[in-house]
Amino acid sequence: MDTNYTLTKNNKTIPMIMMAIGVVAIVMGFMTDTTRAWAVLLHNNFYFTAIALAGTFFVAVQYVAQAGWAVGIKRVPEAMGGFLKYGAIGMILIFAFGHEHLYFWTHNEYYDPNNPAYDHILVGKHGFLNIPFFSVRMVLYFLIWIGFTMLLRKESLQEDVDGSLDHFRKSVKLGAIFLILFAVTSSTSAWDFLMSIDSHWFSTLFGWYTFIGLFVSGLATMCMFILYLKLKGYMEHVREDHLHDVGKFMFAFSVFWTYLWFSQFMLIWYANLPEEVVYFKVRWEHYRTLWIGNFMINFIAPFLVLMTRDAKRQIRILWVGGVIIFIGHWFDVFVMVMPGTVGKDWHLGFIEFGTMIGYLGLFIWSTLHELAKAPLVAKNHPMLEETLHHHI
Repeated sequence: MDTNYTLTKNNKTIPMIMMAIGVVAIVMGFMTDTTRAWAVLLHNNFYFTAIALAGTFFVAVQYVAQAGWAVGIKRVPEAMGGFLKYGAIGMILIFAFGHEHLYFWTHNEYYDPNNPAYDHILVGKHGFLNIPFFSVRMVLYFLIWIGFTMLLRKESLQEDVDGSLDHFRKSVKLGAIFLILFAVTSSTSAWDFLMSIDSHWFSTLFGWYTFIGLFVSGLATMCMFILYLKLKGYMEHVREDHLHDVGKFMFAFSVFWTYLWFSQFMLIWYANLPEEVVYFKVRWEHYRTLWIGNFMINFIAPFLVLMTRDAKRQIRILWVGGVIIFIGHWFDVFVMVMPGTVGKDWHLGFIEFGTMIGYLGLFIWSTLHELAKAPLVAKNHPMLEETLHHHI
């Protein structure tokens, strides 16, 4: 039960090859279309950062709920959070050097009354959407997210050393504070990083919609890491009952994502206000296949695959469900980013998929590297026996 995951040569080599593919793809992007390259970087950097953040969110929720069943798997979401530092570096660089290609509200001509491009809507939002304030918010997001990820991880590992119950109590408090801050920053960061791309448009549901997408993507990724470790013999304590619970989370939040996807569209369609409809109009005209495909791949497919009890307890089916959700929400973020950046001139080619492979390689390497630093079971956790004897 004290088994440590060990990084092997293959575990290092394959992610490195994937990262190399990503570098080649993005270099090709900058050589062919700079705006497309920045949009692809924003798309993938946000998506994988969101998945890492979902890991920390999952850990915090389990501590606050004092849920015993997840103790045996919590080292996986803890390790996923280690990618946040790379996501922070990526997001800061993307905004610093690519903001003129991604966020048209950063262009000065829109705020000059003597310029033909003067935009009274952006002027009205300038108190919030301005480069200094945006930069401060972005740094603050990552300080909060990375800081609480490190603190929760520190308490978890220190608990292994001395077995003091104080670490658990402190983790519960840290988790509660993080959830309060996350409730705010998850929405405002979605407004900043994604919604401000279409800066004339707004939706009061957008923060929730983005949060559910990132959480279900994180659950699917966490599930696939658990299955990988179990198949390699590192997590033999994880039984069908644990997999069933993870599968229920994936199923439930896929349904909840669909509710918000439909609600956001239905309310805007019903009101039929020009300042709101424009968001869906461009997606219907130029991204119709992907936009409708979002519904099919992110609801219909997971619903059919994970609906039965037995499906949630079988490794192969969970693999299929995890892959579907992971790919589906990658496309979901694609449809959020591309219409406001590249418009109708969008592509799905080597640049898009190659960059995704590169980010995936970095995420896999980062998570496996973190997993190799500590035992895969929190041996002194007060609820360890509950997870070892978990049965549903």
